[in-house]
Amino acid sequence: MTKLVSGDGRTHIESLLMRESLQDREVLSKTDSGRDLQIFPDVSLVSIGGQSIFDRGKSAILPLVEELAVVKKRHKIVIGVGGGTRVRHTVSIAMDLGLPTGGIAQLVGAMEELNAILLNALLAPHGSMPMQREHFWDLPLYFFAGITPIAISVPPFHFWEPPPLDGAVPMHGSDFGLFQLAEVLGMKQLIFVKDEDGLYDKDPKKHTGAKLIPKITLEELIANMPAENILDEELYRTWSAAQNLTRIVIVNGLKPGQLTRALDGEDVGTVITKGSR
Repeated sequence: MTKLVSGDGRTHIESLLMRESLQDREVLSKTDSGRDLQIFPDVSLVSIGGQSIFDRGKSAILPLVEELAVVKKRHKIVIGVGGGTRVRHTVSIAMDLGLPTGGIAQLVGAMEELNAILLNALLAPHGSMPMQREHFWDLPLYFFAGITPIAISVPPFHFWEPPPLDGAVPMHGSDFGLFQLAEVLGMKQLIFVKDEDGLYDKDPKKHTGAKLIPKITLEELIANMPAENILDEELYRTWSAAQNLTRIVIVNGLKPGQLTRALDGEDVGTVITKGSR
């Protein structure tokens, strides 16, 4: 039975947090738990790049839609979409107008919603639904009905986006937003669908001698981070302190079958794991 404690004019439930401030770092350090509940351990989050896939038009999107229509029959997936070049144009105009960082973050999410609606129109015959921002409680209903939810990528900070370390562009971008979704909901893996074969030691679009990194641990990557990275570096920093997500995969969406192989658990593209390989 839970013990109640009084004596200071209030009644407390006996715990480590009793009479303590939730801003106290020493108190917070004692709240780590190895018993975190993974809500969706059998679900994979698939991120479809805005600039790398959507901006290329039907030659890139339609084959990927066909692949998703098949693979969704045997895998539980949530699809996340980026906004692509429209996001960059919007950010440029917003900065020119002097909008604060939180206002820019709100606009970025609106651009991504357009790609979510577009993808839903293509996937609708196979069962899909754009997910309202932060309506994570709807996910079990989608899965039960065989509907694939489509989410936007930006984190749900909106006007409360923290000030960035440099400049005015929101620090938490699309890659980070989907990492946050996969981590907090305890998903099986996060797959980024890009227009490159994975993570390289240099940007392969600029350097002909760039080498693909097929498999690496998060610890090894942070220790020798490439100067040019295909994912937001904020993602790696936050992942190092996270608890649930153990596998991130980067595949080439322009090569049919790579996404399917990644969902099947194969090591394809670049596989980043947290812990020992």
